[in-house]
Amino acid sequence: MYGGFWYHIRHAFDLKNNGLYKIIAINLLAFLVLMVLRVFLTIGGAEATYRSIISVFMMPAAIPQFLMQPWTIISYMFLHEGFLHIIFNLLFLYWFGLLVQEYLGSRKLVNLYILGGIAGGLLYMILYNIAPYFNDRVDGALMLGASAGVFAIVVAAATLRPDTQFHLLLIGPVKIKYIAIFYVLVAFANSAGANAGGELAHLGGAAMGFIYILQLNKGIDLGKPVQAVGVFFEKLFSQKPKVKVTYRRDGEASRKKTTMSSSTSSSTSRSTQEEIDRILDKIADKGYDNLTKEEKRKLFDFSNKDA
Repeated sequence: MYGGFWYHIRHAFDLKNNGLYKIIAINLLAFLVLMVLRVFLTIGGAEATYRSIISVFMMPAAIPQFLMQPWTIISYMFLHEGFLHIIFNLLFLYWFGLLVQEYLGSRKLVNLYILGGIAGGLLYMILYNIAPYFNDRVDGALMLGASAGVFAIVVAAATLRPDTQFHLLLIGPVKIKYIAIFYVLVAFANSAGANAGGELAHLGGAAMGFIYILQLNKGIDLGKPVQAVGVFFEKLFSQKPKVKVTYRRDGEASRKKTTMSSSTSSSTSRSTQEEIDRILDKIADKGYDNLTKEEKRKLFDFSNKDA
């Protein structure tokens, strides 16, 4: 990928195969919108209104409430209220997401995030409804945050490349498998504490990340349904209008020459764009490292074209 972090955030929805930055951008945008709403409504004495608005998008533990708000199993994983909450989630998402995107491609990264969020939400709801510990709090329990999806990506990265090392402040190089194991153990230890719902979601996301990579190694992509929905919306919003080109009749020879020149130029441009699209699709399916040297060169040349 070319360009820095903020370049990809600014162009998150303009660039293809940019799933990691799309997820980060959506989380940041949702956080800013909620922050503005919370400040203005609270100052205006309407904090209850803010709570009513956000509860429409948070994941409820009570099954009857969830059945009335089924979209929350997706919306909850893009919501945050606290600065530390979103900062730590997005930092881990970025660090481990870069690794997953490099080896598996953008689409599988998005698959992991969504499936991890869904698995975390379902485990949270199931245990709140069957475990005696939660009997007295299931009705009012609501959850938000990207943690389940992030845990899926962290554990998937550790399963995929366990011996890859991250350099941690004050500690030094640490293999990511140990980082993943540490955070899973912390989530398990806290699953009966004050943030039990969130920790259960972490465990659900972590389990999905592990299972996803194991199945992918067997040739089974559990994220195909998620990917199919994503491709549908991509095509829906990326359809280009047809442009009709006409030429002045200044003479038969001149008209033929212009038409042939235009046709040749269009064909060359189309061929180049189709080739780049094929390379980008290959990155999405197999990762950047699976490109040939010639494909990497063409991608680099195309990215510097123009401009």
